[in-house]
Amino acid sequence: MKGEVMWPRLVASKVIKRLGSTNFVADFSSDNSEYIVEIPPHFDKRSLCSDDIIFHHDLEETQNFRFQEVVPLRATNVLGSESGRISAKWNCLIREALNKKAKENNNGKLFPQEFNCIISKQMVGILISVWVRNDLSSFIKNPSVSCVGCGIMGCLGNKGAVSVRFQLHQTSLCFVCSHLASGGREGDEKNRNSNVGEIFTRTIFPKGPSLELPTKILDHDRVIFLGDLNYRISLPELTTRLLVEKGEWNALLEKDQLRMELMDGQVFEGWQEGIINFAPTYKYYPNSSEYYGRSEKRGEKKRSPAWCDRIIWYGEGLKQLLYDRGESKLSDHRPVKAIFSTQIRVSRKLKKLGTFFLSERFM
Repeated sequence: MKGEVMWPRLVASKVIKRLGSTNFVADFSSDNSEYIVEIPPHFDKRSLCSDDIIFHHDLEETQNFRFQEVVPLRATNVLGSESGRISAKWNCLIREALNKKAKENNNGKLFPQEFNCIISKQMVGILISVWVRNDLSSFIKNPSVSCVGCGIMGCLGNKGAVSVRFQLHQTSLCFVCSHLASGGREGDEKNRNSNVGEIFTRTIFPKGPSLELPTKILDHDRVIFLGDLNYRISLPELTTRLLVEKGEWNALLEKDQLRMELMDGQVFEGWQEGIINFAPTYKYYPNSSEYYGRSEKRGEKKRSPAWCDRIIWYGEGLKQLLYDRGESKLSDHRPVKAIFSTQIRVSRKLKKLGTFFLSERFM
């Protein structure tokens, strides 16, 4: 009997090891070697010169930077091999969108990219892709990934997270793209909390060549947690629908499971989320603006509207500038988007070097 129980777990473990490898796709290779200061060939003054500077000590200063996130789609082939086709398609679309201006300025011919991909990683239906401006590429070091499956048998990648981390100048950043346990019944939120605990515990990054880099998610300077977190609203379905129709977001958010977890819970202690001023993102009929289950078609499962898709953050030095939803109808979810400004520690030696190259003799 013990052998019968262990066998599927062993198989699942092998599958998730294949799906959740630490390899990732990028526009340039990284060997995690020690950082070498380089001045990129095409940098702008915003990267090295800032009017908003905070000095920490003799070797470092803080500057403000902005970055973007992409909310991925979900896939259905849980046991299949990692599909490079899906991630390649999405990365192609992202590349075209980010570099559209450069392409237009060069009349559609071969053109220098304004943005490069530093990490792209897929685990089943979870895809995260991180892009940076060209002038920042040389200041990125130690990119790495860690995958944790929390799905079938507690280890398959239909649920779980793909976490990526890197250093920008002297500051470590970690992005966690997650798909947590579903379910709208009372008590299902405990499964989601359990998933989060597993992700925080089992995610491990390499220490780096100097053995000084953070290995756990919460040890990084700045952390963004995003994706289909699947938290629901703890109200009767009819009440939820009526409040949604009236646009009573505050009344709904008082019973939002993630908000309650952020305020009084354990797994997200110290985390923050921006103000929600948009309609629940789940669940819609595909290619429709109508929430699922409203028409009470025969055989349909009830699905109360909820803010399943979220972006939250952890750590000092982050400021959210935008938190909103998109209106793409490709999925039964509406995508969410956020823009952050973050303080980044920069070597003062590098600052002086940048000022030297920006002086009149080089203009």
